[in-house]
Amino acid sequence: MLTIRLFCAAGMSTSLLVSKMKEAAKNKGIEVDIEAFPESQMDKHLDNVDVALLGPQVGYTIAKARRVCEPKGIPVDIIPMVDYGMMNGAKVLDFALKLANK
Repeated sequence: MLTIRLFCAAGMSTSLLVSKMKEAAKNKGIEVDIEAFPESQMDKHLDNVDVALLGPQVGYTIAKARRVCEPKGIPVDIIPMVDYGMMNGAKVLDFALKLANK
């Protein structure tokens, strides 16, 4: 089971992307636990997380995100703008899998 957390401005805009990522994982036969939260709550939602992804709209917080995630051994990066904008769940899932080295 791969646990992925997406963090965006309010946790709302990524809900569609989460659904598309779950669908892509199901098609690949990968067990995932994917949820979205506001970036401001990142530190509360990192227990047992394998990968953290930031929505492009909060990409400016990447330095803060790294300070929170790296001590816990959680890779974190910004979702590519094109994949986010197109709501390309398969590409964002692949991005997360690469970050997790899975």
